[in-house]
Amino acid sequence: VYAMGARPLTARCLVCYPLKTLGLDSLKAMMEGGLDALIEAGCALVGGHSVEDAEPKLGYAVTGLVDPKRAWRNNTLRPGAALILTKPLGTGLLNMALRAECASEETLNLAQTSMARLNKRAAEILAEGEVWACTDITGFGLAGHAAEMVDGAPCGLKIRYADLPLIPGVEEWAAMGLVPEGTFRNKQGRMRFIGNVEALDPVMLDILFDPQTSGGLLAAIPADRATQLQEVLRAEGVSATLIGETGGRPGTVEILV
Repeated sequence: VYAMGARPLTARCLVCYPLKTLGLDSLKAMMEGGLDALIEAGCALVGGHSVEDAEPKLGYAVTGLVDPKRAWRNNTLRPGAALILTKPLGTGLLNMALRAECASEETLNLAQTSMARLNKRAAEILAEGEVWACTDITGFGLAGHAAEMVDGAPCGLKIRYADLPLIPGVEEWAAMGLVPEGTFRNKQGRMRFIGNVEALDPVMLDILFDPQTSGGLLAAIPADRATQLQEVLRAEGVSATLIGETGGRPGTVEILV
């Protein structure tokens, strides 16, 4: 919803939960956490459905409102844009590192704070100016969602790997092979959009295609206002980073190293 410049209105909840093995306390905490986020978003919970299942799952179907003429889309990229990213990368690798007991408490807290932060304020600030294209970075990873932006576009994207905001430890975990299964599926589906894949280290590719949980917004904005916008976002507590710009061969993502 936020990635389209919209305002969330209502949500319906779907929860799958092993009540007999986990009990009610964990379910209550999950539901309270979700409700806190909905309240912060100004979004009304209007119902839902629960299923007893062996593995806990919790999600929401959210309906939002936006003027169709002002809605942001991920396929409206144009030349002359800068790319801004509003959250750090690496949550998929972090989850694998947690299972291997390789992540510190400090790093976990940093990542949890990022994942718990709504994209609400970032979207509100972006909406004060021009947004030429926008997406959120979730299951397809940064490279996968960037591929969606360039697919059929009149220009390509250049992303500066050195400028990417990474959760501390991400490169080390990728080098250790602590890579989620979703990363390999992302590569299979979207590697063809990477224009210089032969020049990239495999660790870089694992980070670029790392599936994210509650990732940030990736917005293409007019390049002449990018630095000012970054400053405004950061002043509001948003982790905004300029990571690239339009350019190169149309329909491709080039990773600058």
